[in-house]
Amino acid sequence: MNTDERKRLARELFEKGYNCCQAVAMTFSDVLDMEPEQVARLASGFGGGMGRMREVCGTVSGMTMVAGAICPASDVSDKAAKTANYALVQEFAASFREQNGSIICRELLGLSRPEGTPVPQDRTPEYYRKRPCAELCAMAAGIVAEKLESMNR
Repeated sequence: MNTDERKRLARELFEKGYNCCQAVAMTFSDVLDMEPEQVARLASGFGGGMGRMREVCGTVSGMTMVAGAICPASDVSDKAAKTANYALVQEFAASFREQNGSIICRELLGLSRPEGTPVPQDRTPEYYRKRPCAELCAMAAGIVAEKLESMNR
């Protein structure tokens, strides 16, 4: 799947009702070597800036999950692998921040503070009109896809 296809899929998944982290991570279920439903389960709590607390944007959390598959650090004694993984996570976050000014959900949404409730908003046409989330999902997927493409050259 090329970058444009991944961006389109991430946007579509969000617009189907998946949260921002799920939409990005599920776009790379092939890279994660997991079924999309498994990815959706693992990513479910990261939406809304982690459980709707409006902290780190779920799209960035989704990129971080994929970074673990691209550059794994599962051997606790392998400091070089952990360093490489963290470097990739920081690269993804820096790219996202450069394009959007922040990686913090509430800042991206223009909120002064979290809404204070775990209840997600209904996905109405108005919700999609006032939120940049679908585009942020596409952008995050593009960042990861471009990295993958550059690694495969």
